[in-house]
Amino acid sequence: MSGEKNVSPVVSQGDGVTDTKETFVQRVWRLTKTPGSAIQIVIAAVLAIAIGMIVTSTVDDIPEAATVLVGIPGVLWLRALKAVVLPLIVVSMVLAVQRLREMKEAGGGKLAGYTIAYYVLTTLFAISVSCILTGTVWRPMYTVMDAESLGTDEFEEDESFQAKTAKTPIHDVVLKMFESFVPANVVNALATDSLLAVLITSVVVGYLLEGVESGLYKVCLEIERIITIIITFLIKMAPIGVFFLILPNLFKLNLAEIGKNLAILIGCSLSSMAIHLFIFLPLLFFLFTRTNPYSYWMKCAPAWITAWGSASSAATLPVTIKTAIYFPACVVFMAATQDHELFATDYVIICLLSTLASIGTTPIPSSSLVLTVMILASVDVPLTGMFAVIIAIDWFIDRFRTAVNVSGDMFAARIMEKLTGIKDEDASSVDEEDFQATQRTEAHV
Repeated sequence: MSGEKNVSPVVSQGDGVTDTKETFVQRVWRLTKTPGSAIQIVIAAVLAIAIGMIVTSTVDDIPEAATVLVGIPGVLWLRALKAVVLPLIVVSMVLAVQRLREMKEAGGGKLAGYTIAYYVLTTLFAISVSCILTGTVWRPMYTVMDAESLGTDEFEEDESFQAKTAKTPIHDVVLKMFESFVPANVVNALATDSLLAVLITSVVVGYLLEGVESGLYKVCLEIERIITIIITFLIKMAPIGVFFLILPNLFKLNLAEIGKNLAILIGCSLSSMAIHLFIFLPLLFFLFTRTNPYSYWMKCAPAWITAWGSASSAATLPVTIKTAIYFPACVVFMAATQDHELFATDYVIICLLSTLASIGTTPIPSSSLVLTVMILASVDVPLTGMFAVIIAIDWFIDRFRTAVNVSGDMFAARIMEKLTGIKDEDASSVDEEDFQATQRTEAHV
């Protein structure tokens, strides 16, 4: 046993041979060679920062043309992400709603109803807490970046931007918000990235489909498969995109200010997740089950530890609401660093979009980046070089989001069992023995 120190079990899927011995160094090297891995993204970000600092410290006046040309690969990668957003949302929402209908028709109507209500309400609560924290506590701490450096001057001069920030009667604001729910022209909504209208339209279409035998349903399945392949490829290209997004921005941004804003973003995100995971969900769990939520959570540690390590809920459970908490933090980060004011209606739209988008997200690592781009556009927050900062740390935050997601799924499973009386007999017998043992231990303590 002493000779197996720092050795962890792994499964090699390349040629069907199982390799049960892998040293820590071997594992790190394997992950380093994996396209789009967290280690590659970190290496790309560190290299970009190092090269950027060397260039800015040795060159007094960096030509604007050099900054633009160096950033081309990053811009193309970001545009590719934006290009797949709406197709992903449309098919994901259509299929999600249709699958819920299938569950109801298969005799799981009660379970489906409770499950939908649970996830919608808990997601709305998580988003509301995130919006309140980011808008009142964290936003004032952000440092506004130089507008010229960010390339946002054109937005300041744009008539639509002026109209956005102009004083508007409250009834007109409310009317416009509700008008954004239903598109007057679906094609125009798709062309102008009207995400909320597209989401609601997709939900309606998904509900009205005749079932799995529908031709449109089969088309959506195929499109979803293709988009998943495309997004997976783009995520593998993330290290290249991150490098060429960060490098040119270091030619014109203050590294100290970026570091401060980055720390605030991380603090904002993790605090919102902590409140949701350690306060709200345990309280909800205890109210319904009358059992110790923290003991249950620790008993299920292998699931959320695996989720934290893989950064994908596909490795544990398929339900994905992990992105909902993070959306407000990212949007406020992008807005605050550009001194872009968000109004009450913007926060309402962020809440609605985050809730609806979380229903249809695919369990792909860092897929939240794709939807963040569209929510930014929906509340008129310009997409600037600061988005590269979000990308650079997403590998880190994504692990905590996924762990919170899977923990929420585990709490939900026990609550749904209590509400509906539906049990997995094999799992229930094991769980009952574990809970009895836990309760006996706690009684002695």
